[in-house]
Amino acid sequence: MITPGYCHMMARYNAWQNESLISAAAGLPVAELTKFRGAHFGSIFATFNHLLWGDTIWMSRFAEWDKPEGGIASSVEFTPSWAVYLRARREADRQITDWAGRLDAEALEGTLGWFSGALNQQVERPFAVCVAHFFNHQTHHRGQIHAMLTAAGARPGDTDLFAMPEGL
Repeated sequence: MITPGYCHMMARYNAWQNESLISAAAGLPVAELTKFRGAHFGSIFATFNHLLWGDTIWMSRFAEWDKPEGGIASSVEFTPSWAVYLRARREADRQITDWAGRLDAEALEGTLGWFSGALNQQVERPFAVCVAHFFNHQTHHRGQIHAMLTAAGARPGDTDLFAMPEGL
């Protein structure tokens, strides 16, 4: 289904895209980042927070990460400020890239079981499907952030996977 190389590429893509969105957001005042924009999670900052929370909860299932507090509804308040968010996001991206770089084919086999707050039930799925979902979830919410940033007048960079700079 997916390979370790794919996972490492997607982790690098994740970090690259997060930096692009952060750079675009850096030019906006905090009021613009926290302004309600009608998106599922409300604001640019709330969606950034949800995405980091989502990465953290999935990584708590995949590796030795602490499980974040709260659920999806409170994920929008995962970090209290932009400065705290930036530190946490960059550290998470570093750790995700390291984790993905250590995966081997055997690690992608098997199943993962957890209690899903979203479904309110115990779930078991192939581990590779969960990892593919993890990267897909990131792309989905970054697309929402990209749209909100663009509407706010910011200009995020290219999002094409093939345009990712070599060496990331």
